[in-house]
Amino acid sequence: MALILSSQYVGRESRPLRLTITPRQIMNYAFAVDDPNPWYLDDTRPQGIVAPPMLATALTWKISANFAHYWDSAGFPAEVLARQVHYSEQITWYRCMVPGDQLEITGVVQAIVPHRAGTHLIMKYTARDTTGEPVFIESIGGLLRGVRCADEGRGDPGEFPEAASSPHETPAWERAMYIDPWAPYRYDAGADIHFPIHTSPAFARSVGLPGIIYHGAATLSLAIRDIVNREADGDPHRLRSVACLFTAMVKPASLITLKVFRKSPDTGATSVGFMVLNQQQKEAVRCGCAVLAPV
Repeated sequence: MALILSSQYVGRESRPLRLTITPRQIMNYAFAVDDPNPWYLDDTRPQGIVAPPMLATALTWKISANFAHYWDSAGFPAEVLARQVHYSEQITWYRCMVPGDQLEITGVVQAIVPHRAGTHLIMKYTARDTTGEPVFIESIGGLLRGVRCADEGRGDPGEFPEAASSPHETPAWERAMYIDPWAPYRYDAGADIHFPIHTSPAFARSVGLPGIIYHGAATLSLAIRDIVNREADGDPHRLRSVACLFTAMVKPASLITLKVFRKSPDTGATSVGFMVLNQQQKEAVRCGCAVLAPV
């Protein structure tokens, strides 16, 4: 029987998640994406260490991984999530996370809209500190394959301009990156993000894949790692936002390519378009755009 999802759930809220940022979380995430940036590892620095910005995705995963607990009061039909693949990502950072930060993360169903392959479901997560100030806001979108939207949809799925990057444009620079066979397991452990499609060949084959695939968030983290280290002189405080779509799979033991398209400064900030091509030269990360604050 075909699955159907109504947009009536837009606006429903999750239970809050409360946690404290630890040095171990920070260093483990840097390890997970092979990022030697001293800002994340060298606690002898006068400023101390800060978290890799993409740690945000590992924190909100704790809500997604315990969906029945955090979203039970919203009445959301959890059975449709079995059809979900990571499709869109938008994050805005207001400051870097640091050890000892006590955060409260709340979720809301931001949008449910039809898509040619099913339904695009977007959850918006807001992390606030003890003063109530926002630390980051993430809108994470899942493509529910084979799930029909029962109506015309509701909510704002966000914008992902094609002009952010183009396969026909000459990049300002590019970098080839080898995704070694252990990369999915390293990200699973370091980021504390457990989903069997990335670590269990048996599970991957049971859902029609030839084998495990590398995490979309990990692929994006590698891109952000290199953009921060090269375009922002390694200073994670300058990263203000990122947005992208995930449109092709990355396999372990393969070579991928990051292409960066530097844009003109806009109101003091610099917009950096990017894409990541997978082992088949397909766009694994498309419509990528990162915004960097001035020095």
